[in-house]
Amino acid sequence: MKKTILVVLTCLICASSFAQITYQEISSAKLNAVRKLKVKLPKNYDADADEKYPVIIVFDGDYLFEPVVGQVDFQYYFDNMPGSIVVGIMQGENRFYDGYYDPATGLPTESGLRFHNFVSDELLPYIDKKYNTSKFRVAVGHDNMGNFINSYLFKEALEFQAYVCISPDFIGSLNNFIAKRLALYKKDIFYYLATAEKDIPHLRHNILSVDGQIKEIDNQNVTYYFDDFKEETHYTLVTGALARSFEKIFDIYNPLREKELEEKVLPYEGTLDNYLTDRYKRIEKLFGIKKEISVEEIEKVVKIAEQREDLKSLNKLGALANKLHPESLMGTYYLAQYAEKSGKTKKAKKLYESALTLNDVSHINREYIFSKIDELTVADLDEEIDDNEDDDEEN
Repeated sequence: MKKTILVVLTCLICASSFAQITYQEISSAKLNAVRKLKVKLPKNYDADADEKYPVIIVFDGDYLFEPVVGQVDFQYYFDNMPGSIVVGIMQGENRFYDGYYDPATGLPTESGLRFHNFVSDELLPYIDKKYNTSKFRVAVGHDNMGNFINSYLFKEALEFQAYVCISPDFIGSLNNFIAKRLALYKKDIFYYLATAEKDIPHLRHNILSVDGQIKEIDNQNVTYYFDDFKEETHYTLVTGALARSFEKIFDIYNPLREKELEEKVLPYEGTLDNYLTDRYKRIEKLFGIKKEISVEEIEKVVKIAEQREDLKSLNKLGALANKLHPESLMGTYYLAQYAEKSGKTKKAKKLYESALTLNDVSHINREYIFSKIDELTVADLDEEIDDNEDDDEEN
């Protein structure tokens, strides 16, 4: 039943996506020709807004564009990646000439170099000028174009920050230099590579060789993912590779998952408010998108702070919640908890009372807050009685 619902949902998302696709033309001086494009803007795209969007350039847009669009909208629906501008280059009968390469190096030459420069010097500036683009760009290629997109790795300026190479047909000596090039990068770069058990044998051989070389490099700026799909072929692996690549590339954009909480948040050295703020600074730095830390994520990190018995983090997270969501009672509630656990009962009582004047949060029970106020009131009275008894004994 679950699978059926998921399939129906996917179909509905895809149907909505394809209704929003526009077909455009761009005149190219590099190619001395007009090229056709398919463009899909994010849902609710507003040209007058300040929001910026990553750009996904799809080579072989004639057949690869629609699977990419479907996957992007599907993952966006579940908040696994940001809304993105998808641009498909329709290559058709020009595909052979667009991918023309030097058989020795595997790098584009002649008509292939002209197409390479068309993308760099004309298409990317055209998209940036026309739409609200962020600085994060993804190149997607399959087979010959999966090899072709690697040519952008060897440019001085990093035009694509992520590469999705699906069963690439590595030519010449190029496969021996990809790992060496990645090892030199001093900025964040994502590289995804995929093959399949039933892939074309010589392609699979070269891909496995490149995978081994990349896995040996030591560069913290490179985020590398590799998939070897079982029972899939050169063509049937495409949909799975697209799903996996976008899931991995935009992993940090996802809301906090259990795995990250256990493996990264729990053992984090320092107060946990810094983990959250640093995480979202990295999202902004990578994707050019300012994403707000949600109430749900603060709640998850607070639970980790409680698990660590980390009162300092609880206090800092309360202050952060107040800063980000001042209308909510959440931050004040956590500050009250910190004060109470630190033995500052009077301060805790005042903070609990203040929390009741703010907006509700679903995971915090107001009845519980009232009970805490009553409990602390009784504790204050008991303390006053004890103090008076001590004074009487002294007298």
